[in-house]
Amino acid sequence: MADVATVFNESITPYAPGPRTDAVPPVKRIVVVGGGTAGWMTALLLANSDYGPRLEVTVLESPQVGIIGVGEGSTPWLRGFFDGLGIEESEWMPACNATYKNGIRFDGWCTRPGYESYFHPFASMLDNMTMTQFVGNVHRRLDGEDVETHPDRFFIAARLANKGLGPRPRHDFPFDVWYAYHFDSNLLGAFLGRKAVERGVRHVVRHMHGTTLDARGDIAALQLDGGETLEADFFVDCTGFASLLIGKALQTPYVSFAENLFNDAAVAMPSPVEDGAGRPLMGQTVSTALRHGWAWKIPLSHRCGNGYVYSTAHCSPDEAETELRAHLGLLDDATPARHLRMRVGRFARQWNRNCVAVGLSQGFIEPLEATTLLFVQRTATMLVKALEKGDLGEGAQNAFNEAINDRFEGTRDYIVTHYKTNTRTDTDYWRANAANVKLSRPLQQLLHTWLARRPIAGGLQQGTYGRGYPIMSWYCLLAGVGLFPDAQGTQPASAGKLCHDLSAIDNLLERSAANFPEHRALLANIPPRPTESSLQLYLW
Repeated sequence: MADVATVFNESITPYAPGPRTDAVPPVKRIVVVGGGTAGWMTALLLANSDYGPRLEVTVLESPQVGIIGVGEGSTPWLRGFFDGLGIEESEWMPACNATYKNGIRFDGWCTRPGYESYFHPFASMLDNMTMTQFVGNVHRRLDGEDVETHPDRFFIAARLANKGLGPRPRHDFPFDVWYAYHFDSNLLGAFLGRKAVERGVRHVVRHMHGTTLDARGDIAALQLDGGETLEADFFVDCTGFASLLIGKALQTPYVSFAENLFNDAAVAMPSPVEDGAGRPLMGQTVSTALRHGWAWKIPLSHRCGNGYVYSTAHCSPDEAETELRAHLGLLDDATPARHLRMRVGRFARQWNRNCVAVGLSQGFIEPLEATTLLFVQRTATMLVKALEKGDLGEGAQNAFNEAINDRFEGTRDYIVTHYKTNTRTDTDYWRANAANVKLSRPLQQLLHTWLARRPIAGGLQQGTYGRGYPIMSWYCLLAGVGLFPDAQGTQPASAGKLCHDLSAIDNLLERSAANFPEHRALLANIPPRPTESSLQLYLW
């Protein structure tokens, strides 16, 4: 059985700072335009780089522009971000009302009996002991045998989430698990801002109303209120959907994903934390299919974050708010609601001239898989590596843009698959998603291979299709919604084939889960991070 890194299908190398050097950096002054989580994450990574002491990093934050502040979930890569900066969970998590996240539960996306709900787990070293059985059963089910294929049965992360357990085991338990976080995004942005200033980042609070380009077409300076200007060698656009630098100033072409992903709006509101005697704190994001989109539920330590992501072509904002309130049981107007519009797609070039866009300004794929901060972290890390290498030429820019755009395409395909494989027929919205033929060629090939009863693992490992998501995730999604050909024609498991002992898997996972603390107890006493993780975190 392959190890977890192979299971995750990441053709990447471990992130580590390059060798320290006294060489003059290719740029001396960098201005990050926009604060919030994206701006401050980028500033921290720049300041923490090898060239950080020789860079002047400035974050320009407008007092007139607020932050969106509803992205409250992450992927496991955020753990590596904090570890790399040497920031303990015991410091930042309480400051941001954060909780642990074992994965995502999808409720109501499928109507096939037995597959109405499934859990998308984050990986564990324990999965090496159950992945073979899961994938083997899936292949047998594709061949028409009636065997257990629901992913919840095979992975420790689902057990931890369902039992309300935290993902950090006792120190003597030799298996690490990947986990992510839930957090208050406003508080996280403020926390990162304080850390960045402590580490030498300059913070300028002024409103930018324009840009000045030089004779080559590069950005030369930012025009600030009061007639002042702010000059730099390089600029990072963290201005959100406004994309003031990469879009407005540099006129970079935009690639829309509207024909692939229909959702273009969201309404968000908080609800009280589900507390009480005997009620566990569930370490999972819950994504529930509603009439014209899906609702998220994110448990924080002090409240629940909720929202409804929907398509304005199928539902008005007022209708969406009414449906979300009914879903939450918050029918009175005392609980405020925030309405947001989303632009789903990406810019053709994330790096254009002397500007790199990071966060919502570079592109956005709806929040179903909580990938926004992942793109922030990885784009900023790639920028740091380019600066450390000292090559800012056209070839480096093209390679940078190709790598990020490939990840956007791969992530888009994975999210589109959630909608394409739905079996709901109650509204035009869900019927249109199931009937959508605007699929990329790689995604068409992946689904065709699966429904033709052929293994998809080889194509995933080779990058033929499914880029950006590991083998484990693809098998969990497709098996989790019960996407098998000839669903009504299954036969009993072949007598001549060895059947996996599911009771042994149950026993292994139950005994393993006993080594993990209750979620609330873990939050009350967060241990220091290990000096050496038993599960290497990777970046692009």
